[in-house]
Amino acid sequence: MTDDRRVVRELVRAHGRTYADEAGIRLRDTPQPLYRLLVLAHLLSARIRASVAVAAARELYEAGLRDPKRMAAADWQQRVDALGRGGYRRYDERTATQLADAAELLTDRWGGDLRRLREEADGDTDALRGLLQEVPGIGAAGADIFLREVQRVWPEFAPYLDGKALSGAQRLHLPQDPDRVAKLAGDTEPAVLAAALVRASLDKEIAEDSLRRAA
Repeated sequence: MTDDRRVVRELVRAHGRTYADEAGIRLRDTPQPLYRLLVLAHLLSARIRASVAVAAARELYEAGLRDPKRMAAADWQQRVDALGRGGYRRYDERTATQLADAAELLTDRWGGDLRRLREEADGDTDALRGLLQEVPGIGAAGADIFLREVQRVWPEFAPYLDGKALSGAQRLHLPQDPDRVAKLAGDTEPAVLAAALVRASLDKEIAEDSLRRAA
């Protein structure tokens, strides 16, 4: 086993948990978990701690805002309050509005079913990334987050290791090519690898600990 493989193994062993898993989303290729993932990607894309975004996503779910129809039908204050309970206060009012606008677009254009968006992209990663950015509140960062996680159930887009994931790879002195990094990970799911690399990108101590354990 090469040093690089040991580094990846140690990273994934300690930090290989997707953000969807952390948010309690049992990701499947069905409308509700896909929508919940999109909401999570929206929340994670803000300049806010990932733990806060995850907590806010859980609160929205607990408030019953689990699909585009319910999200759009909810009172604006309900959305603000749910975000606030998750600690998502800096962006709560703007985000509450964006969530409603996004839910309406998803309903009008894709019948509230993101699988139709997948069909429209027809296996083209750039096309999917562009379609996602048409959703209010989903910019380039949000689209990348969604793609990193959704590759678990939409394998035609794997391996998807964006700039954030590759910055984690750089901290770990790993190759900057997605296919080469994915090969180092062996049987590890690309979504799990991507999440672990992002965690290394966000926290220097995670990268240093993985390197130390692999030495």
